[in-house]
Amino acid sequence: MSGTLATSALGVLVLLPATLGVLLLLMGRRADRAAGPAAVLVTAGALASAVVVAAARPRLAAPFLGIVRGGELGLAVDGLSAVLVVLVATVGLLTTVFAVVDLPPKAARARFFGYFLLFIAAMLATVTATTFPALLLSWEVMGATSYALIGYQWRDPGKLNDGTRAFLTTRAGDLGLYVAAGAALAGTGGLVLEDLGAAGGGWLDLAAAGVLLAALGKSAQLPFSAWISGAMSGPSPVSALLHSATMVAAGGYLLLRTQPLLADAGWAATAAAWAGALTALVLGAVAVAQRDLKQLLAASTAAQIGFVVLAAGVGATAGGTGQLVAHAAVKAGLFVAAGSWLTALGTKQLPGLRGAARRYPGVGAAATVAALALAGVPPLSLWATKEGVLAGVDSAPLYLVALAAAVLSAVYAAKIVTIVLAPSTGEEQLDDEEPGTRRVRMPATATAAVFAIAAAGLGALALPAVAGALEDVLGVEAQPVDPAGLLLGGVLAVAAFAVSVVVVRARPGVARALERGPLGFWAGLRRLLSPAPAMAVARAAAAVDDRVIDGAVRGVARGVTRAAAVFARADTGVIDGAVRGTARAFRRAGAAARRPQTGLLHQYYVQAVAGVGVLLAFLLIVR
Repeated sequence: MSGTLATSALGVLVLLPATLGVLLLLMGRRADRAAGPAAVLVTAGALASAVVVAAARPRLAAPFLGIVRGGELGLAVDGLSAVLVVLVATVGLLTTVFAVVDLPPKAARARFFGYFLLFIAAMLATVTATTFPALLLSWEVMGATSYALIGYQWRDPGKLNDGTRAFLTTRAGDLGLYVAAGAALAGTGGLVLEDLGAAGGGWLDLAAAGVLLAALGKSAQLPFSAWISGAMSGPSPVSALLHSATMVAAGGYLLLRTQPLLADAGWAATAAAWAGALTALVLGAVAVAQRDLKQLLAASTAAQIGFVVLAAGVGATAGGTGQLVAHAAVKAGLFVAAGSWLTALGTKQLPGLRGAARRYPGVGAAATVAALALAGVPPLSLWATKEGVLAGVDSAPLYLVALAAAVLSAVYAAKIVTIVLAPSTGEEQLDDEEPGTRRVRMPATATAAVFAIAAAGLGALALPAVAGALEDVLGVEAQPVDPAGLLLGGVLAVAAFAVSVVVVRARPGVARALERGPLGFWAGLRRLLSPAPAMAVARAAAAVDDRVIDGAVRGVARGVTRAAAVFARADTGVIDGAVRGTARAFRRAGAAARRPQTGLLHQYYVQAVAGVGVLLAFLLIVR
């Protein structure tokens, strides 16, 4: 394939969904009828372009800041981005199909698909960006469109606030990218991402800190995890897209992309590893205690992406990439199932979903396979990819934390499977959110089935030949996975799953106690983003601003004023006095010199004779 065609395909990959998204937003309700089919066609075209660029690996640059090296909007496809563009485009197409059948008939479809396509375009640009201007632009568009999508049903109480909370929380972390960009410019003289490791001295550490902050915020890692709970207010297709292969995955991707920078900084790699492992453990425990299926899936998303962050910290790029891809398939399938049941039954509460998989066997079978993969049950995908991550961990305490988090995956997955496969009692209560339509559309079932097949098939990554092929694509050498580790992980997952099934069935009071406890309320993490703590932080910041910063400014102003007064007195009394004294002396000398100037000729003769006489006397005396 010619280089020009491949480069054009890269431009089409990003610009095609972005252009249609903007057009749909401009046309508004007039385009509602055509919005869904057009979005499906465009995302299918994006997937075709993604396959082309993944094979050809083109580069593309557009002028932006011409005075700085790396100031252009640079895009390129290498091994890591080749995997990601195909993943994002595939999930984007399937979730678009799901959205077409899941949205209510009278919904503002043009507005929804406009933002949906812009979001997909932003993620595609993010995973191909090679310069900070391109990364920052796509990162910001992704954040803004996520706010619009989460708050899509803005008339419903609380949903716009949830979108705002998610937006502001991730924005707080996003500031780190600007810090990293500044450090790159100061340390390398340019804005090229791959040059970050060349930054000298403290600029390297500052760049690593900025990248780490931005990634943890975007991927809902501790301490930013709570925003993902409110993001569940968005429509189900939004949840399926945001929490599988796009926004929440973006932070993990960024850390995998900049893994050499983390390793060069040293402390940053350790911090990323521990942040990922602790998030996987804490959010896994939160997921176990959830009563709401979408909240359970949200907490488990942060937990599973924690393994990707851990992989970036320990240098397991291949394992982290495999985890990112497998988790996308698993979680997208589960969100499609949750959204289908919400539309059909009008509830997302687990007690109300009792027997849902039996009632709708197609989507139920797909959800069961995806949940078993989430549990890490062999030979499904996340069993293989988690072991690929754990193989790179050489710290015993870190390994034990990550292993405990992997066991928790089986616990909360078992909770889902046990409830949705349980015999229905006919007493389940519907939510007040929306009436159920009592049926699941075939395209939704087909979409869930595709994701389930991928969730199962990616278990082939446990095979050395398949794992080696992924390593070749990424251009990395991975830590060989120990067969004993695979066996141990599989045995623990199956045992934890089986025990959890027994506990959920025989001891429902245990589950209810967890749901009423702190873990059921996200371990208090959501309170960090409530108005009261925010106002307390704002008041503390205001006090610091008034008493410290403003006080320092006022003190400097007073010192400058006093110094100015001293200099003014010195200027008036000394410098100006000297100038005035000199002027008076010259004025007097001038007056004295004017006195002989009488205009009388005989006086000039007398003055000349006197002057000559004085000169003659001086000469005689000197001789």
